[in-house]
Amino acid sequence: MEFVDRLLTCVDCGGEFIFTAGEQLFFMDKQFKNDPKRCKPCKSRRSATAAGAAAGSGPAAAGISRTETRTECSECGISTTVPFKPTQGRPVLCRQCFKNKRTSPAVNTDTLATTVPSATTAPTTSASPGAPSLVPSAVTVAAESGAGELMAQPSSAA
Repeated sequence: MEFVDRLLTCVDCGGEFIFTAGEQLFFMDKQFKNDPKRCKPCKSRRSATAAGAAAGSGPAAAGISRTETRTECSECGISTTVPFKPTQGRPVLCRQCFKNKRTSPAVNTDTLATTVPSATTAPTTSASPGAPSLVPSAVTVAAESGAGELMAQPSSAA
């Protein structure tokens, strides 16, 4: 498809501007259905005013108030406000408890002890009688939480 520069009229200032062949190719690649309505100066002026309105501090600048819900902290019990409506069964934390929970490590690796003994060689009764095979003797995982001990014993090769 051959593109040719076209002359269009701006809807804001009424001036004429050129819709170049390269811009038309770009519009086709992006699958834009409509031709541009504004010349470049009007378009940049319009986007600058839109960006200026959005440059405020969030929803308050646009006149939208945020919903605040008064509730009690699940950790320390003080009265606090949160920017959402709490759901049943989920803990709600005040700012300080949230910060403390966020900075604390998720899993304490010191409470788990893992012991994996080295593999031992044992004779086998397979097709090659002289070849040794590696059979783990035992795997022990113990937790300090008092959950007990888990032992895996080697299976007997038949």
